[in-house]
Amino acid sequence: MPLGLPSLPNDALASYHFSVEIDHTEIAQFSELSGITSEIDVIDLKENTPLGKSVIKKLPGARKPPTITLKRAKNASMDLWNWHYAMHQGNVAEARRNGSVVLYDYTLGEVARYNFFNGWVSKITMGSAKAGANEVLTEEVSIVCEELIRVK
Repeated sequence: MPLGLPSLPNDALASYHFSVEIDHTEIAQFSELSGITSEIDVIDLKENTPLGKSVIKKLPGARKPPTITLKRAKNASMDLWNWHYAMHQGNVAEARRNGSVVLYDYTLGEVARYNFFNGWVSKITMGSAKAGANEVLTEEVSIVCEELIRVK
């Protein structure tokens, strides 16, 4: 049975615990994470062979930066709103931040790290609220960035 590459861990990673750091500081707790993607556009190049046969070649195009989506229970903190509002007010330099998404194992040892660069909050959505209900109010935050790199 294949075991993977020698001396490299091959256990599946669990989504048990993760954290989000902005400028080397861990920020609010989140319960869901999505959007950690790496994608490159595909360019179709149509050519004809010397015999006149049509051939389509696939070439790499521009890389597509991801949008990281985080969900959490809404709280009274204004930190994420202020980050978003800086871009809303046109303060681009203040709004662009570097950060990391860090995944941990069950012993809270770091097993993966994705660094993002020049990220900013493009969208904040509050979940629906209903008078008399006892559900936890949720908040969804979308962070766009220029680059995402897995460093661990």
